[in-house]
Amino acid sequence: MASEYKAQTFREMTSDEIRQKLRDMSEELFNLRFRNSMKQLDNPLRIREVRKAMARLKTLLKERGEQEYLVEKVKKGKGES
Repeated sequence: MASEYKAQTFREMTSDEIRQKLRDMSEELFNLRFRNSMKQLDNPLRIREVRKAMARLKTLLKERGEQEYLVEKVKKGKGES
């Protein structure tokens, strides 16, 4: 599980794959938080792992000069389209 979230693994991915992985992880994080609130989560540290992996992915996109994707995501979250 931990090797799945190594920075080197992420660096080998294309930008589109990174964006898809971010969407998947965002959904996973939502589910983990929901299950944690219902006291049904076996490993609460998984929330931290997913959050950190998402930060790594966002950092990679920013390093590649593709922060426009991140700005659009924040605007959509605030209700500004």
